[in-house]
Amino acid sequence: MPKKLIKKYAPNPEKIRQIKGIGFLAKWIANPNLWHVHRHNTAKAFASGLFWMSIPIPSQMLTSAITAIIFRANLPISVALVWISNPLTMPPIFYFNYLVGTWILGDKAQSSEAFDLSLDGILHTLDQIWLPLYLGSTVVGVVLAVVSYFGIHIFWRWHVAKSWKGRHQERRQNHEQ
Repeated sequence: MPKKLIKKYAPNPEKIRQIKGIGFLAKWIANPNLWHVHRHNTAKAFASGLFWMSIPIPSQMLTSAITAIIFRANLPISVALVWISNPLTMPPIFYFNYLVGTWILGDKAQSSEAFDLSLDGILHTLDQIWLPLYLGSTVVGVVLAVVSYFGIHIFWRWHVAKSWKGRHQERRQNHEQ
């Protein structure tokens, strides 16, 4: 597993706790259980991080961190996965989520030809697309969370079984020599 790689690049929890801007989260962030890498908290971290990555809110990292604390998920993995939605990837991710929302609602997607970049134009567009955008984002987020949670469990078990089988065969070969 990439356990060693994650531990190598994960920040020190004590240094994070001393950052002044963290405020009310500081006492929970220092919990060592949030920094261990094992199957259960990694699966929960993927579920949390990918869910919040798909929701168009300005505080994705904070909500992902709070969710990781509540569900005892791996904090650095949960927060890092939110970075998938960055300024380059947000437009296609949120457009896909919007299309999912319009499909669920049975609506037709708005065309972007007449998009007005003024504040009034943006507010008018947001007023028209908010429901399909957030509905689609929530549905996509839930699907990603469920698939990643069970996918990590399945992958982890497969990897452990494969490693165990390899070690078992290696011992058998060494014993036969």
